[in-house]
Amino acid sequence: MKHPRSEGRIMIRSMLAAASITLATPGFAASGIDGRWITQDGKAVVDIAPCGAARCGTIARMLKPPAPGVLRDIHNPDERLRDRPILGLPILTGLSPSGEEWHGHVYDPEKGKSYKAIVRANKDGTLKVQGCISLFCRTLLWKPAR
Repeated sequence: MKHPRSEGRIMIRSMLAAASITLATPGFAASGIDGRWITQDGKAVVDIAPCGAARCGTIARMLKPPAPGVLRDIHNPDERLRDRPILGLPILTGLSPSGEEWHGHVYDPEKGKSYKAIVRANKDGTLKVQGCISLFCRTLLWKPAR
């Protein structure tokens, strides 16, 4: 027959082990960013999904036709990348979890510029996407594509 104290110790150790596994995997808590999102301007659907150990977002669909001749990444500062099609273009890269936020980079193909990105799933079902330079950030709200 087992002693009640040893059973209690085993239970406590089991609970601590389970808690340490949960705390060691923060990506599961913040994975509410995965899915398809309509950009704030309604021009595109961005698909956010795992890419290696991080999350990435690519343009999955164009909802509003771009200006004539702008089906390629023509504003990219790297001339070698200016022929990339907009459809399938990675615009969120290297997103890694930090608490309830994801930090990485966002690329704006209309300006050909990259910014520090902070992405967060809001309780109302929207996605807060911030592009930042130093302390200044521009915030966009993306809606889920249904």
